[in-house]
Amino acid sequence: MTTIFAAMEQQQSVRVRFAPSPTGGLHLGGVRTVLFNYLFAKKNGGQFILRIEDTDQTRFVEGAEQYIYDCLTWCGLQPDESPLQGGSYGPYRQSERKAIYKTYADKLIQAGKAYYAFDTPEDLEQMRETLKATGSASLQYDHHIRMKMKNSLTLSADETNEHIQKGTPYVIRLRVEPGQILVLDDMVRGRVEMDTTFTDDKVLMKADGMPTYHLAVVVDDYLMKITHAFRGEEWLPSAPVHVLLWQHLFGTDAMPQWAHLPLILKPDGHGKLSKRDGDRLGFPVYAMNWKDPVTGDMTQGFRETGFLPEAFNNMLAMLGWNDGSGQEIFSMEELIQHFSMERVHKAGAKFDYEKAKWFNHQWIQKTNVNEYSKIVAEYFNKEGMTVENNTSFCEILDLVKERCHVLTDFIEHAGYFYQDPATPDIDAIRPKWGADKKQYFETLVTHFQNASNWSAEVLEQDAKHLATEQSVKFGEIQLMLRVMLVGKKAGIGVFQIAEIIGKDATCRRILHTMNQL
Repeated sequence: MTTIFAAMEQQQSVRVRFAPSPTGGLHLGGVRTVLFNYLFAKKNGGQFILRIEDTDQTRFVEGAEQYIYDCLTWCGLQPDESPLQGGSYGPYRQSERKAIYKTYADKLIQAGKAYYAFDTPEDLEQMRETLKATGSASLQYDHHIRMKMKNSLTLSADETNEHIQKGTPYVIRLRVEPGQILVLDDMVRGRVEMDTTFTDDKVLMKADGMPTYHLAVVVDDYLMKITHAFRGEEWLPSAPVHVLLWQHLFGTDAMPQWAHLPLILKPDGHGKLSKRDGDRLGFPVYAMNWKDPVTGDMTQGFRETGFLPEAFNNMLAMLGWNDGSGQEIFSMEELIQHFSMERVHKAGAKFDYEKAKWFNHQWIQKTNVNEYSKIVAEYFNKEGMTVENNTSFCEILDLVKERCHVLTDFIEHAGYFYQDPATPDIDAIRPKWGADKKQYFETLVTHFQNASNWSAEVLEQDAKHLATEQSVKFGEIQLMLRVMLVGKKAGIGVFQIAEIIGKDATCRRILHTMNQL
């Protein structure tokens, strides 16, 4: 199969597409589909197309299309053709291609491969109730039931035309004949056989004149010369419908090479990861914050949680793919170089948020802080700590970045450089506190106030010498001083902290803590 794919890639220019519906936040599974499309296109010198599938106007959400563009921009996955960039195969919004789909729907009707259906919602509900009452295992509108319904197969040509002429609402359905075994050579799953006996007569054109996904995706993929179509495995049940449409309209030789990608699973491995899982377990599942324009509910995204786009892409690539080498950290250039569909797994990939943060931790450490210091400075300012994104700020970030798994962690690990601790951990000091420690810190403050050389090395030497003079344990002194300056038993070298925050802040924090003991 690998040889077939390689030959196909050499014979024609690779064109792949991502075709989301603008209905809400962009799930990380959707971004992974974008990523695999993008990597495959760039690896093979092809084109990545973004097409907006907005034919279902009842599900349209204001702002969702712009949100998709913003997400792809943040991830660095820019399409070569889209509603924004344009291209030779537009329009790239399905709502602007309405007349095109009608032409192909009419062609299917003329060939006897589709039919008009005039059933009302009440008729369909009655059909389902009847099927339930008879104990039918299927409630679908299919070859079992269509000859009992109100459609152009049961009505005469004159009756059908009369309904159309007087404006009776209708849909156009695909006529699926049972007993056909359709074969799909999938780039991930290999040979897939599908029996049309279990496929219903899908609606192709809705009563409002707009196509459904099934017709639109086939027509658009053909007209836009898509060579490879990647989508989640949840679309496999729809594959028979799409193969039939390719057969009827364009021939299967024109059909793209398909790949049904593995699902991203819940952390326990049971079922597809959903927004509800993220809400329940406390982690994001959307690329960026999404605010529902109707309810006003805000769903947090990976960007706002403090993920770098490089880490987000790297993490997504490893959910269902690896290059076999054991390497886990990949730049975008390396992903493009190493990516192949042959290494995409068939099985679903469990989402592990701790592993996701591990990827981000690696990227925070390996990336120059100048590349994310502006974002971190905004976090500080939102917390009421006024900072300037300058060399000094970047130097502080560099000192603590190995402790940070998400960018928001810098508040915890560097906030004490800019703000006195509001509630020092007194309980960490009290067990070893006594008159000897009180006398020591009173003397130390005097030493520090009179210090002419405010460097970490000199401050440490002075503190050690004083500890020897007063016969106190320097290790205990260091821990207490750290709590006084930081508020807790964590942070970089304590005298390095004192040097950075300065003489006034150091002495003020020591005295403030002593007053609470």
